[in-house]
Amino acid sequence: MRSDVIQTLLVANRGEIACRIFRTCRDLGITTVAVYSDADDGALHVREADLAVRLPGAAPADTYLRGDLVVAAALAAGADAVHPGYGFLSENADFAAAVQDAGLVWVGPPVKAIELMASKTRAKELMAGAGVPLLAPVDPATAGEDDLPLLLKAAAGGGGRGMRIVRELGALPGELLAAAAEAASAFGDGEVFAEPYVERGRHVEVQVMADEHDAVWALGTRDCSLQRRHQKVIEEAPAPGLDDALRTRLHEAATTAARAVGYRGAGTVEFLVSADGRPYFLEMNTRLQVEHPVTEAVFGLDLVALQLRVAEGWPLEATPPSLSGHAVEARLYAEDPARDWQPQTGALLALDVPDTPGVRLDTGYTGGDTIGVHYDPMLAKVIAHAPTRAQAVRLLARTLERARIHGPVTNRELLVRSLRHPDFAAARLDTGFYDRHLAALTAPAAGRDPARAALAAALATAVRTTASGGPAPTRFGAWRNVASGPQLKRYRSEPDGAEHEVAHRTPRTGAPEPHDAPGVRVLTVTPDRVTLEVGGVARHFTVTADGDRVYVDTHAASYTFTALPRFTDPATHTEPGSLLAPMPGTVVRLAEGLATGVPVEAGQPLIWLEAMKMEHRILAPASGTLTALHAAPGHQVEVGALLAVVQEDPAATPVPEETA
Repeated sequence: MRSDVIQTLLVANRGEIACRIFRTCRDLGITTVAVYSDADDGALHVREADLAVRLPGAAPADTYLRGDLVVAAALAAGADAVHPGYGFLSENADFAAAVQDAGLVWVGPPVKAIELMASKTRAKELMAGAGVPLLAPVDPATAGEDDLPLLLKAAAGGGGRGMRIVRELGALPGELLAAAAEAASAFGDGEVFAEPYVERGRHVEVQVMADEHDAVWALGTRDCSLQRRHQKVIEEAPAPGLDDALRTRLHEAATTAARAVGYRGAGTVEFLVSADGRPYFLEMNTRLQVEHPVTEAVFGLDLVALQLRVAEGWPLEATPPSLSGHAVEARLYAEDPARDWQPQTGALLALDVPDTPGVRLDTGYTGGDTIGVHYDPMLAKVIAHAPTRAQAVRLLARTLERARIHGPVTNRELLVRSLRHPDFAAARLDTGFYDRHLAALTAPAAGRDPARAALAAALATAVRTTASGGPAPTRFGAWRNVASGPQLKRYRSEPDGAEHEVAHRTPRTGAPEPHDAPGVRVLTVTPDRVTLEVGGVARHFTVTADGDRVYVDTHAASYTFTALPRFTDPATHTEPGSLLAPMPGTVVRLAEGLATGVPVEAGQPLIWLEAMKMEHRILAPASGTLTALHAAPGHQVEVGALLAVVQEDPAATPVPEETA
């Protein structure tokens, strides 16, 4: 039996997946090699590796997508094997071949299998021949009303790029062009195909593991239906609510798909399950999946260790282990769900997830790191495993609720509220979950008390200022903040922008106390912890200050405030009709014919920005005339950069600027 013992492994990836693979390598005694771009200099995956090789540049196309540079890095570091992780080059057949041509062990499937599954259209043809159930394709050129709604998809790649839902026949030509343009930009291949869009469908997948000795494992099911922009947010194993017959059919179809391409290693076969329980093949991902930890949890396996073992030529056991319990994973993103999922950047001051039995954290960040503009905004994956689904969901929600995350806005609160939503609790799952519930899930939550949190911030700041000697009382015209009188503090809560003004008194002896706050009594105050008695109940507030930002964490909520001056600065104005970049990114295209002097309609897409693997449209805020244009394809822009100005037609009704 062939056995290539791997001594030194290069991971052709970054972030949490590289850190995750390194963890297994350490357990197995394998030396680790990281590659990194200039933007990732000092990143966690670089710090955790035994060796690291720089890939000059920052953009993925210049670094992590340069297979020649990655292979050269492996050779320079003395690696004898390469693991692709997921994303980037993980499903690139040419890269897999180049790794093997260099005499290195490829920790992935055969090149032929990658090639066969690389195009979704060709993969569907192959699966049809193998008897795997799938949706019949629709020719966009002959599509009629009876074919609606349609789903347009990029033939190459995934992650929701190049994907569009078409509900009106008249919109089909334009959506085809937009989908093809996005696919070409993301994958270098503008091929797009159409198939029926299944309303209320579930995204269910089967993890497979195969060796070169003809063994193929089907490791249960995962439900990945909770998605935003066709990208997964919450995943779980096993997929709830499937009867035994459907599970068996999914396992058999996944095994058939793997055998049809001579698969080896870890892979995932994805299905769409209709509301009436019919499965349809979507695609096969010839790599490890982001959500693989939930399968590891319920089967008690290390899939990365199995990948390495298979790559070394060892056989799998005759049968996989038995499933035990339930696992749920939540992806923690630096993004603002209430503002069209806009990705966020900046310093991550704290990322502390409680170390709780049954909870696992996979991350590529620690407190003090910076979230940049070049890569996916996922900060971490938090996974909970328990004997039952209800217990796992409860554990995950509470763990996320207790986490301390200071820095850019995240989707943490959305995750908690999603896990506790009645539809999720009852396993009423489908890919339209956020389409239906996002507004409610991002509305102000019951039980939040930003006014009390702001008061705690002010009291802690007062103690901190006093302890440090404190500044002289601040004068504002004829009004003076004196120690014996009420001290006023103004805060803006993030990200909703609501302002809170609180007052407290600082006696000449003793701790500060609230002013004009009936029913509130101060129990303890330190620079980083405040306990208030509110309505007879003692409530604890942990306060962390960073410049003019103050983070307040309680047992069930977290608040971010920006301290404001006593009076606002009248000089902070923006010209009416200004279109500002909502996040740092790259201008990828402009509306056809866009130039100064042209008329625009309210809500018309004018500029497309790409940031952190997502594309965002900048819409005209009102009907009128474009009077300035500062954006051009290829331009790198910072958040708040002026992109264009629209002078409103007084006869038209404006609409708020937004991104989509």
